[in-house]
Amino acid sequence: MQTVAILGRPNVGKSSLFNRLAGRKIALVDDTPGVTRDRKEVEAEIGGVPIRLIDTAGLEEAAPDSLAGRMTASSEGALRQADLVLFVVDVRTGLTEADRAFASWLRKAPCPVLLVANKAEGRLGMQAAMEAYELGLGDPIPVSAEHGDGFGNLHDEVRDRLQAEPRRGRGEVRERPLRLAILGRPNAGKSTLMNALLGEERMITGPEPGLTRDAISVEFRDAEGPIRIVDTAGLRKKARIEKHLEKMSTEASIAALKEAEVVILVVDAIQGMDEQDLRIGRLAEREGRALVIAFNKWDAVEDRTATRRKLEDTLTSSFAQMKGISVVPMSAANGRGLEKLMPTVRTVYELWNRRVPTGELNRWFETMKERHQPPLVEGKRIKLRYATMPKARPPTITVFGTRAEQLPEDYRRYLVNSFREQFDMPGVPIRLHLRGTDNPYAEEE
Repeated sequence: MQTVAILGRPNVGKSSLFNRLAGRKIALVDDTPGVTRDRKEVEAEIGGVPIRLIDTAGLEEAAPDSLAGRMTASSEGALRQADLVLFVVDVRTGLTEADRAFASWLRKAPCPVLLVANKAEGRLGMQAAMEAYELGLGDPIPVSAEHGDGFGNLHDEVRDRLQAEPRRGRGEVRERPLRLAILGRPNAGKSTLMNALLGEERMITGPEPGLTRDAISVEFRDAEGPIRIVDTAGLRKKARIEKHLEKMSTEASIAALKEAEVVILVVDAIQGMDEQDLRIGRLAEREGRALVIAFNKWDAVEDRTATRRKLEDTLTSSFAQMKGISVVPMSAANGRGLEKLMPTVRTVYELWNRRVPTGELNRWFETMKERHQPPLVEGKRIKLRYATMPKARPPTITVFGTRAEQLPEDYRRYLVNSFREQFDMPGVPIRLHLRGTDNPYAEEE
């Protein structure tokens, strides 16, 4: 079992991050710096990879004999055990000299280090996280341990680093399962679908809404390989969630979505897609998860042509950022159409994982600029220079250029939509990041 250690100065949110990754509240969390003094360990699983997770005391520059010095020594012991380090900084307070000093120390660490920019809620938090680039530890991963934002990307990076760089002498990492989460409103047929995919009555089903209260995870294998599937409690509108148990169920469902690679949104075809279904789909898009709609109870629909047209109109108007979402009409109860679901899931999964070579990407980029030049902003031309695709899962494009960060929203949509069309990526979220330059010698127009 590989070890992941969480390091950082006091009060940056290490224990909140620890609890979030562990999936339950284990470490005490408070605004008072220094609550954690001893290392806390727990066995957890991220993306199908079992790990030993270590929460540490805050790193401080202090005399070895002092309490702070002994806490730092304990954290250094955790580093010696680690296969991967999560170095946490607080974007609200900004980088401190202590952050810079410990980053310099960690650059010499014998194991890989992921830079986690915590407390990065909302757009302003995402922008503040960019300051962490100066630490020289690679791309910062913006998250909010308090609210759970950004954890899909963090899980992906942790899993990929552990698989890519296991310690010598360790056995082979087991074949990684495809991670699915089944979400939807109460009584849409989620548990019935889970049973149908497993080929057994694993979940309790019935006409009563809300039978499933917790997120239930099961691993199985189909012809293509292993799958880890999570059935979740039905998600209702926030205003209708009253009981404490239902609140916890809702939290578990949302956590399952953030952990998944592909989300199967089960929609009751008789009732049609309502606002709550749209909220779940938008949450999947915001977290960067691939999405497939299982249009369940299709056998009971009378006017199928009108029902399908209404669904397509809803998707077109409500999911502009995920144009071309795959829809599988089916009946979980009798299995009709079910044979098309997993092939569709795997096709969407491949698109979600796809990388476009830099040369091919920039040929497309140059064509798009020639077709429509970037606009003037405050009388000055935005000069876009080149594009890269630093990551997939979901496909992510980074565009560099003078004043690139000022690019208007309509031009950003133009680039994303043309990228999706050119490289045939329907139904997956696409991220566009813009990096400007403050180079005083950069060419002006």
